[in-house]
Amino acid sequence: MNAEERFNKLGLRLPPAPTPLGVYKPYVIDGKYLYLSGHGPVREDKTLIIGRIGSELDVEEGKLAARQVGLTMLSTIHTHIGSLDKIKRVIKVLGMVNCTPDFERHPYVINGCSELFAAVWGEENGIGVRSAVGFGSLPDNIPVEIEALFELY
Repeated sequence: MNAEERFNKLGLRLPPAPTPLGVYKPYVIDGKYLYLSGHGPVREDKTLIIGRIGSELDVEEGKLAARQVGLTMLSTIHTHIGSLDKIKRVIKVLGMVNCTPDFERHPYVINGCSELFAAVWGEENGIGVRSAVGFGSLPDNIPVEIEALFELY
């Protein structure tokens, strides 16, 4: 199965690809590499999931928010690159978690995105290197922001 077929088998829907609200590009292609800017959790109705993990959201809601960020990133790829099949592999993921100072499960939250990528591109190509870190705040009080680097075919 290719990435598009795997995604369709998951039964998930892509939200609309976000448009920049600041001075940046949502993606850049450099040779065989695709860089995605930080993405937030956009829902199908274009609204954002909002809230700090450890206060307004629990760890499971945070993990679901990270999966929604992954879906938003897939939407950017599908919209601007044309197909998930053009991605050879995930190289790096940086996950930023908006959380309370005592929260310590950042990697578990970012697994929401990483597990999605593994399901779409397979474990060999869908899992790259990763960092998962906590932040005191993120734009618009989103719970998770993720940026990534991919290798293109």
